[in-house]
Amino acid sequence: MKDIQIRPATETDFNAMWTIFQAHAAEGETYAQDAGISREETYDYWFAPEASTYVAVRGEERILGMYKLQRNHVGRGAHVANASYMVSPNAQGVGVGHLLGEHSIGEARRQGYLAMQFNFVVSTNNPEIHLWKRLGFSIVG
Repeated sequence: MKDIQIRPATETDFNAMWTIFQAHAAEGETYAQDAGISREETYDYWFAPEASTYVAVRGEERILGMYKLQRNHVGRGAHVANASYMVSPNAQGVGVGHLLGEHSIGEARRQGYLAMQFNFVVSTNNPEIHLWKRLGFSIVG
């Protein structure tokens, strides 16, 4: 996994991000968004002004996955981070999700968050549930 880098996402990454997003939305098993979400809505979701978005890349900037980090709530809940992740179907099962998860935890700390909460983890998404448990998260609801 040494050849995989995680860096801030840019607008030029969006075509590859859109392809990954479409695969997950069409599958309907790992993400809460509707399969009919538009390209523009997807862009706005991943590049929201309040979000920090990152991509995992290999070699010639081949995007393997992505995550976005943002506050989970405003006001008294602003100390809690929320993150959303996607890994390309072609890169699943090789540790990309783990790298993204580790990176997001470090980035959340760097940005001053005191906790992280995932609001929409599909109960049948066993690989994701296993990953979060390995990274120290607990199921609370």
